[in-house]
Amino acid sequence: MYKTNDLILRTTTSLIAFILLGFAVYLLLAGHNSPGGGFVGGLMTSGAILLMNMSYGFDVVKKVLPINFTKLIPIGLAIAVGTGVGSFLFDVPFLSQTFDYFHFPIFGEIELATAMIFDVGVYLTVVGVMMTIILTIANDKK
Repeated sequence: MYKTNDLILRTTTSLIAFILLGFAVYLLLAGHNSPGGGFVGGLMTSGAILLMNMSYGFDVVKKVLPINFTKLIPIGLAIAVGTGVGSFLFDVPFLSQTFDYFHFPIFGEIELATAMIFDVGVYLTVVGVMMTIILTIANDKK
């Protein structure tokens, strides 16, 4: 596999990947009230991981980020479907949302919604699918 020794690419990748991951987390947290959420956040996270893979090589990123992306898919699906099915326990339609305000010592009063849990499931599923596809294609080219 081709390895790059480009110092400028590696330096800018560190900065750009940090920005992409930060924005992905923002989209994940803000998504249940506005456009975005788990799907777009998952795509941005996959893009950041792919950028790191292209800059540093798959072996280096695998040591730093030892995640089996194929296991993220069923975990994310189980969370997303479990959120939808959980609404049946309260005799409301599938994927009905509820929310409440909780007090946290450092952050204060924060609204938490069941849509956030659904978005986390979608996020994990999208990251798992995208990285499985990308890494499978990359390994076929070796």
